Amino acid sequence: MSSNLRSARKLLVFLGKSLFSILEALIFVLIPRPRKNVAGEIVLITGSGSGLGRLLALHFARLGSVLVLWDINTEGNEETLQMAQEAGATRVHAYTCDCSRKEDVYRVANQTYKAFLPAMIANDHGHLVCISSSAGLVGVNGLADYCASKYAAIGFAESMFVETFALKQKGIKTTIVCPFFIKTGMFEGCTTKCPMLLPILEPDYVVRKIVDAILQEKMYLYIPKFLYFLMFLRSVLPIKTGLLLGDYLGVLEAMEGFTGQKKKV
Repeated sequence: MSSNLRSARKLLVFLGKSLFSILEALIFVLIPRPRKNVAGEIVLITGSGSGLGRLLALHFARLGSVLVLWDINTEGNEETLQMAQEAGATRVHAYTCDCSRKEDVYRVANQTYKAFLPAMIANDHGHLVCISSSAGLVGVNGLADYCASKYAAIGFAESMFVETFALKQKGIKTTIVCPFFIKTGMFEGCTTKCPMLLPILEPDYVVRKIVDAILQEKMYLYIPKFLYFLMFLRSVLPIKTGLLLGDYLGVLEAMEGFTGQKKKV
């Protein structure tokens, strides 16, 4: 009898917490989440020498964060440092680092998820941000290797989130960002058949959305919003219907004009 009571109690607690979480999510659909203050917080940005990394650095500089900038391009990273200081940052540190080399990562700052997470867990404080891609949500013709890496990034970030949840680390947040093609030059020549639904995104717009998602502690950010609807359709439509939809939206031909990022002379 006591075993049945424990099971019933556990079920009621589960149902109560589930209902509360659903109501909370619905409320935040109607009312924007409060934005946290990141002034004085240490913000490490990889790939800060150009593109989204540089723009993120400038945004966090204006918010008063302490910036740690990592990039393999020393010259570009130093330019970002100067721009961040001009934007109002009082504490900025730039390091040359090839994040694909483990020894470089540990040499520069004893960092990455593997090295930072223990300190975050000890302090129950931190925010892990994964910049993935819409190519990490659905396979794309001509992008098999890129899709594989972005799927892996999402899986890793979600797994780390679940691990911190299991450890009851409520102060460690996770944000996973999945944008469509961005005008950074990486996907030069790529096209979209439906610019109203799937536009090629402006970098400034994407960075504003990313920073806003971080400050509101959102778990997932898909850009544009049409991607949320596509993910819902993917879960309910037959595979053949999904492929027909992808063909209609031009996803199957998106890479046909791809020329790649132009190298600086």
